Amino acid sequence: MITDIVMLRHGRTSMNLERRLQGQIDVPLDIIGQWQVDQSGFALAQRYYWAKVSNIAAHPDLLPHTPPQAVRDVEASEYTNAPAAARTMHVVCSDLFRAQQTAHAFADILGLDVHLDTRLRERGFGEWEGMTREEIEARWPDDFHAWKRHRGGELAHGVESRRAVGGRGAAAIRSYVHDAQARPGQETLFVVSHGSWIVATIATLMGMDIEQVSGLDGMRNAFWSRMGLETSPDGERWLLAAFNEGPQIAQYVDWENGPAELRNPDMPMWKPITA
Repeated sequence: MITDIVMLRHGRTSMNLERRLQGQIDVPLDIIGQWQVDQSGFALAQRYYWAKVSNIAAHPDLLPHTPPQAVRDVEASEYTNAPAAARTMHVVCSDLFRAQQTAHAFADILGLDVHLDTRLRERGFGEWEGMTREEIEARWPDDFHAWKRHRGGELAHGVESRRAVGGRGAAAIRSYVHDAQARPGQETLFVVSHGSWIVATIATLMGMDIEQVSGLDGMRNAFWSRMGLETSPDGERWLLAAFNEGPQIAQYVDWENGPAELRNPDMPMWKPITA
């Protein structure tokens, strides 16, 4: 039974840096994005270390073989008898490569498999994919401003609606919850996806009006949110435990631009959108 869901956004890409709408374009992390997901991966692996113990308990063959000169064998029972063995973690990920890189930065530390799912892809931005906001505004000013005001101006250009993204994401999460009901013990679902997808999915599961401008803020690169799930005969209750949370190091460094020693001389500085 799934009782806890973690949703992690992918790290920075070159198109993020250029402030282009990526949508479902398959673009890898840049060097700063890889640094971001490594930092978040380390922090989350510390928090969820129990998942490594649980995975070894389920697959004792993952333990190293004891060399002949060792005075004792590795004790698999230490893992199978640990309280952590009673809980499991399942890692699922958008099939776009930037999300796969992000998922492995966490899962590989704990020895967990990553399962790809096309339902976790980012919002499709139609003919606007690959364009900057300035380029879109110059070509379609009315539709651009209607989009910014959550009035659907983007829909004329093949952009997936916020409501459709949230419905797609919520349906995927609920399918994982349904499939886990028959399995014993409690599970944590670890989801690696994209900013618009995560915000829309959380809003939908929480029963929020996804078209409200005053809804949830956007997710930062390589930051995560957590949801709890309570089920009863009366139905399900979704709880938002944390939103847009990052590793401690993000409080002390320029997170969006990364350490100076990683920035190439010709790399522009990331700047926030001010309008």
